Amino acid sequence: MPYTLLISAPRLQELQRSSQRLMVFDCSFDLATPSHGAALYQEEHIPGAVYADLDADLSARHGAPGHSGMLVAGSADSPCSGGRHPLPNRERFATWLSSIGFANDMQAVVYDRNGANYCGRLWWMLKWMGHDAVAVLDGGLQAWKAAGGAVASGDEPAHFQTNFQIKEPLRQMVDAQQVWQRLHRPEQTVLDARAAPRYRGEVEPLDPVAGHIPGALNRPFSQNLGEDGRFKSAAQLRQEFDALLAGRDPASVVHQCGSGVSAIPNLLAMEIAGYPPTALYAGSWSDWCSDPERPVERG
Repeated sequence: MPYTLLISAPRLQELQRSSQRLMVFDCSFDLATPSHGAALYQEEHIPGAVYADLDADLSARHGAPGHSGMLVAGSADSPCSGGRHPLPNRERFATWLSSIGFANDMQAVVYDRNGANYCGRLWWMLKWMGHDAVAVLDGGLQAWKAAGGAVASGDEPAHFQTNFQIKEPLRQMVDAQQVWQRLHRPEQTVLDARAAPRYRGEVEPLDPVAGHIPGALNRPFSQNLGEDGRFKSAAQLRQEFDALLAGRDPASVVHQCGSGVSAIPNLLAMEIAGYPPTALYAGSWSDWCSDPERPVERG
């Protein structure tokens, strides 16, 4: 039985002792100092874990500063979204998965040290590739160590290359045009995962325009975790999302944040709460505000 949402540290320890084919990914990152995540991995990580770098492995190459990050269509790295962390195309991502030895018959477990902020990106991307057997380590490396899990340092041995096969996407991505066309319509509820001051447009430390997509609701992604750093219970998450949506159709939700990364904890939390999978606007605010024709709301 594959793990498809969350996995606890004790259950991961059991999996490691079993014969199940498994690959663990460390996705720790630091937006302010992008090299810091790899340094933390070198310092300590779950034994056997592969490091997945948000910039190098989980994003397409960036365009010039202040632009959407889009490259020439048809290039090997032609992205699937705009924004500060544009999604790589599925073929390029499959090449990376194959190069590190990940195969279609493996269980993937992803974690970070950042409240599931960055590992959620890889969780979603594997679903987008049609791979359902991927779970987030609940509580991250902190929970692993608290459960007595061993840690390793330095590099891990390389794996033999595989041939990862792309399948039908299990999660939906939408673009700016689709979001714009459905603004203020009942078939779309935009959910913004950024901190409240950024949502309201009071501050904007990363993007050239402050504010939010008109009509968007706000739920900072950190609200999905309890004081122990683990996701809240399904019942509590359900109650909170029901209150936020206030009668709106949960199936209409489109998740966004600044660059499509920290929106994923909200998306994952809704599934933990028992809602069907919802959509991701991968380009998010950094893509939306790159076009001055698109409307902006503040407050």
